[in-house]
Amino acid sequence: MDELDSAIIRQLQLNARQTNRELARLVGIAPSTCLERVRSLVERGVVRGYHAEIAPAALNRRVEAFVSARLRPLSRPVIDGFKKALIDLPEVSAVFVVAGDDDFLIHVSARDLDHLHNFLIDRLSQRREVVSFRSQIIYESSQKHVLEGLPESTRLRGEGS
Repeated sequence: MDELDSAIIRQLQLNARQTNRELARLVGIAPSTCLERVRSLVERGVVRGYHAEIAPAALNRRVEAFVSARLRPLSRPVIDGFKKALIDLPEVSAVFVVAGDDDFLIHVSARDLDHLHNFLIDRLSQRREVVSFRSQIIYESSQKHVLEGLPESTRLRGEGS
């Protein structure tokens, strides 16, 4: 990736619905060059998709939570099967396999606290591989929509001065 790819990525993150012509104008290149660069970014897996961000409450999902879960036995087939089963559930927004005391972090949303409780008791706790789980209600969230590359150096500015 070079500076031009980074500029294109930044503009796409700001507005993925803009035309190729507008994107090319913003980064200062010809539309044909811009189109080829964007295609290359998609083919290389840098741009993984385009989507609309929807307010969960608009979909009757007024309560969100993170659920940490521990599984046993911990094996690849169990992990893969659990991921697949979870992501297919309508309440589940995201599934993360994590290190530490817990094996999974699951982002769920529900209509209300009763429905969240029902999900935890009727769906999650009924799975044989789940040995324990705990939930944390999300009161408020903020999300960064424009990511930039991090410097290669691991030394932070101001360290060792």
